[in-house]
Amino acid sequence: MYHFFVNQDQIGPETVTVTGPDVNHIKNVLRMKPGEEVLISNGVDRDYLCKLETIAADSVTAAIVSVTEGGTELPVKFYLFQGLPKSDKMELIIQKAVELGVYQVIPVETRRTIVKLDAKKEDAKVRRWNAVSESAAKQSKRLIIPEVTGVMSFREALQYAGGFNKNIIPFEHAEGMADTKAYFAGIRPGMSCGIFIGPEGGFEDDEIAMASEAGVKPVTLGKRILRTETAGLAVLSVLMFQMEN
Repeated sequence: MYHFFVNQDQIGPETVTVTGPDVNHIKNVLRMKPGEEVLISNGVDRDYLCKLETIAADSVTAAIVSVTEGGTELPVKFYLFQGLPKSDKMELIIQKAVELGVYQVIPVETRRTIVKLDAKKEDAKVRRWNAVSESAAKQSKRLIIPEVTGVMSFREALQYAGGFNKNIIPFEHAEGMADTKAYFAGIRPGMSCGIFIGPEGGFEDDEIAMASEAGVKPVTLGKRILRTETAGLAVLSVLMFQMEN
């Protein structure tokens, strides 16, 4: 079933009105017809199972069949602070992180970050990354479209995460899997949790020290060294499994 997002003001007592680029997608790409069912989310807390009624040049109207509240979101808000990787790895990370339930993705520039973005390139990248997030949210039937923010420095990222309940930073020299498991077990519904992942080459020791001073917990993910595009997804997979009802 195809999935679309609308603003709350597009949802009436009995119908939902779809506007913007999704109209062309429904009409000319998917070639959908009145009577077909779609899933429409308000981007906050409700899914609407709908049947298409009218398909016009600039809008689509769908009748509400049923409403579901809070169906697919995790009970913890996970923020992925991802060190900027090379090439198009960021798109893969965003896509899979959204599928796994991330709440927000924050690209981070660290000491070992190779990719440098000027303001113009950053704006274009952020637009593209948010489009990837939206596509993944539709595919995985998320209630929300997780935001991909602008690029932050490592220090800015630590400050941003300062109000979260828990923050972790996987580090290859961290020890004590039992300690990591215990810390993960302490993440409870209603909390917010930051996950800091380094770029290729990982974090420098003084960055780990800076994070520790800011209250971020260094953790181990096991005996194997994971790539930057794997580490965050591994953490999210474990936490998603732990948090699912």
